Amino acid sequence: MEFRLLGEVGAEIDGVWVDLGHARQRSVLAVLLIEANRVVHVDQLLDRVWADHRPQRAVNSLYSYLSRLRSCLAGAEGVGISRRSGGYLLTVDPAAVDLHRFRGLVAGTGAVNDDEAALRRFDEALGLWRGEPFARLDTPWLNETREALTRERRAAERDRTDVALRLGLHASLLPDLLREAPAHPLDERLAGQLMRALYRCGRQAEALDHYDRLRRVLADETGVDPGPDLQALHLGILNGEPALAAPAAATTAPHPTPRQLPAPPPLFTGRVRELATLSNLLEGQAGDAEAVAVAVIGGIGGIGKTWLALRWAYDNLDRFPDGQLYVNLRGFDPSADPVPPAVALRGFLDALAVAPRAIPTGLDAQAALYRSLIAGRRMLIVLDNAQDTAQVVPLLPGSPTCTVLVTSRRRLGGLVAQGAQGFTLNVLTDDEAHHLLSRRFGARRVAEEPDSVAALLDRCRGLPLALSIVAARAAMQRDLPLRVLVEELSEEATRLDALTTGELTADLRAVFAASTRALQPRAAGVFRLLGLTPGPDVSLGAVASLNGLPAQQTRTLLHELHEAHLVHQQTPTRYRLHDLVRLYAAEQVERDLPETGRAALRRMLDHYLHTAHAAACLLDPLREPITLPPAEHQLTLDPVADQAKALAWFHTEHAVLLSILDRAVRDGLDAYVWRLAWTLESYLDEQGHWRDWTTTQLAALRAARRLGDRRWQACSHRSLGVAHTQLGELDEAHRHHGTALTLFEDLGDLVSQAHTHRGIGWVYNQQDRWSDALHHNELALDLYRQAGHRPGQARAVNNAGWLHAQLGDHHAALAYCERAVELNQELGDRHAEAGAWDSLGYTYHHLGRHAEANACYQRALDLVRGFRDRYNEAEILTHLGASHRAAGEVDLARDFLRQAVTILRELDHPHADEVAGTLRELDRAAAR
Repeated sequence: MEFRLLGEVGAEIDGVWVDLGHARQRSVLAVLLIEANRVVHVDQLLDRVWADHRPQRAVNSLYSYLSRLRSCLAGAEGVGISRRSGGYLLTVDPAAVDLHRFRGLVAGTGAVNDDEAALRRFDEALGLWRGEPFARLDTPWLNETREALTRERRAAERDRTDVALRLGLHASLLPDLLREAPAHPLDERLAGQLMRALYRCGRQAEALDHYDRLRRVLADETGVDPGPDLQALHLGILNGEPALAAPAAATTAPHPTPRQLPAPPPLFTGRVRELATLSNLLEGQAGDAEAVAVAVIGGIGGIGKTWLALRWAYDNLDRFPDGQLYVNLRGFDPSADPVPPAVALRGFLDALAVAPRAIPTGLDAQAALYRSLIAGRRMLIVLDNAQDTAQVVPLLPGSPTCTVLVTSRRRLGGLVAQGAQGFTLNVLTDDEAHHLLSRRFGARRVAEEPDSVAALLDRCRGLPLALSIVAARAAMQRDLPLRVLVEELSEEATRLDALTTGELTADLRAVFAASTRALQPRAAGVFRLLGLTPGPDVSLGAVASLNGLPAQQTRTLLHELHEAHLVHQQTPTRYRLHDLVRLYAAEQVERDLPETGRAALRRMLDHYLHTAHAAACLLDPLREPITLPPAEHQLTLDPVADQAKALAWFHTEHAVLLSILDRAVRDGLDAYVWRLAWTLESYLDEQGHWRDWTTTQLAALRAARRLGDRRWQACSHRSLGVAHTQLGELDEAHRHHGTALTLFEDLGDLVSQAHTHRGIGWVYNQQDRWSDALHHNELALDLYRQAGHRPGQARAVNNAGWLHAQLGDHHAALAYCERAVELNQELGDRHAEAGAWDSLGYTYHHLGRHAEANACYQRALDLVRGFRDRYNEAEILTHLGASHRAAGEVDLARDFLRQAVTILRELDHPHADEVAGTLRELDRAAAR
């Protein structure tokens, strides 16, 4: 029987893993194993497993878990869980539990007089660690115990280092000591060990320099000097005392299996799918008997590449019994230069216990020796934070028994071309991000401020480093309400200021800066200007216009940004940035290149305005276009060759256009605001985005007022009148139409007056005031005729037919509607033609000619579906339902009404409840 606590909690009986159940049940077992052969009282168990969040039937749950655990362990000889007075006892041989075996081995080193034997005991003890203790279990007591055990491990590592130094193994120790010292800057014992190793390796100046750095840190943070032992060591190194020299047996002393992995990532959360993907990629390569399995984990800075690599490594340690090599190549380190391959190789050779005099000169010779030493050995090599392929290639083994994990902020296409498997790490899912904060904040704090937690998740957008920084700040200021952090993160202009802990390794701005420093100057320029894009994504044409560059050159520069994981290429012509990356880019351009940024912003606005205008004119060809001022620079417009492409473009750019309009408002570019709102009008109406329509037109109205342009004000009022009519907000519709009509009368604009009268007529129609509606429609028709405006006449004729039908004069309605169909077909106005067929169908319906009515409705339905007019599609479906119901075809009627209700619900339209009520009546009738 074997139990594991130093990693994920597990148990093995005769080589077969035991299913220990869910996390809470495994927590019960962990507590009993930690207290093995000691009685744990029930209250202690409850407190250690549930803390302050006991469920109502916690005791019953505990009994259930214990019963299941007894069943799990039933096949193990000498192991059992028994009830004792007031609690439970897990009986087990301590040597069968890795934690107790670790403690026994470490404690036993004190009684060993032979350093080599002591070293073997330390190596055996430390080799039992497979990750952070009780990984993936999260209770306050287990978390405290985990921290205490981590301190025990660190103490054992320090003791082992002392033994290894006595044996003269300074060369193999040095890489680990150099890696660990920055993580524990106040640990004087570690500092002394590093100084001894450096001195014995002939690096006296570095040893003295490390002492000076420690002395300054101690003075700054604690106000004290190094202790007497370290001072004596410093003096001895200065004087070159013989007692500090390596022992004579150094060349023959045994060397350990290299285990260079840093500590496992604490509180690792989620990434189940990514870990499985990584395993699948490496196992797929392992099938090739001649190839080394190499996986490249890519992604932006702060996405968690290193943590994923280390988590996978610790989860799979048993696959690499001959050791693990690790190097941080510092390809994008904010405070250090990239590690040359020769330096990384030297560290590996030191770890493999190659004597300094046996190391050949020249990179190629050192790489050959390295590959020879690990040939045939089952080892894991982790190359973290690689700058490029050239830095990695000399460090690759030649033996297929080895596995290599590479992390980088670049895609390392050259390495993938040589057979490596690459995949990009994305942001955490919403559930994973929430779980991460819950583990760091604690369940109570999350429960007390759920709205603040939700806001923090929204601001961090699933980026692990951002979430970890927020969690660290909350942990350092436990009395600080989370809402204060939310307030700091609310403003985009200062959000990055809040995403730092004051250290470079946990400063989001520093992480992004390290990524951008590696870019070519022109690519860096494109990146900065991308900060002006509003999101969520951007087209190639928009980026080309933003930068004033040809499309092909822009594509090449975007490819470099894509390779650096600073942008994500969603399709061949669309790109996306993480919100926090965009904020960083915007900060750079606004700080360093404000004039360049303003010029680029106007180019981008021109791109969207000119493309949107062309698309709007295709959506409604008979609408009077507005005049656009010529663009100051050559633009790369997105292709909108026909009506279908225009509609697809608006669908794709809908959210972007709304954000672009907001940016124009924020920057006081009022002419752009009004014109952009005009281009959106037809699309927003046809697709039922009426709230967006009112929002954009209110912005346009305010812009027109600031500009003092009365015509633009009148147009915005009329547009708002139509939008409010569609929303059923008829008082607002009357008010805006009335203001528009007064302005157009003052301007002497007959056609716009006619449009407005027609709009007023439609408001009256919605109020069932059909005589008033017909009066305004007749005024509109007369004005259209005076102006010679045939499209307006065709629409007014159709409205007249509809209104005569509402008034019961169906024969007059029939004549008007038939004429409207003819006029709109002559004009090629498919939108208006669809309305005319609908009105004609309505008239036939009320004349009792249902077959003809349904044929007309179907013609109208085919037309509106062709240009995806969702609201009018719902209206026509409603009319079809009514017509089939009147003809006694109830099943068909119910089908059409269901379709109509679905669309109206999607549009959040007030008519949805009315149509749904009619459908319920039919359903009840069918049930009877």
